[in-house]
Amino acid sequence: MRALFPILTALSLAMPALADETPPPPKMAPVPEIAPPPGIADADMEPQVTISHRGRDKIEEYRVRGRLYMVKVTPRIGKPYYLVPSPNGQMARHNDLSPNFVVPMWMIKEF
Repeated sequence: MRALFPILTALSLAMPALADETPPPPKMAPVPEIAPPPGIADADMEPQVTISHRGRDKIEEYRVRGRLYMVKVTPRIGKPYYLVPSPNGQMARHNDLSPNFVVPMWMIKEF
């Protein structure tokens, strides 16, 4: 045990000196900017939203390249609804944007 004491003392005194000799961290290169996905970089493809008010109702018109593709109407009272073009050229009303949504009706138990 007495022989270990000088060795342990020498190691404990040498440890701070060894800690100062650690190499500096490597130099990091800056990360390049991420390119936008293909086809999305065109500024004309981003929708332009025009917000107007008729009375107390809020009307939001969504256009891409100047073509109106959706109108969102938020009435003062009630739920918002959407007007989207139908095949005949008229604007059709939808309460949500998924008109083909079908509520599942499963038979759980029959009496």
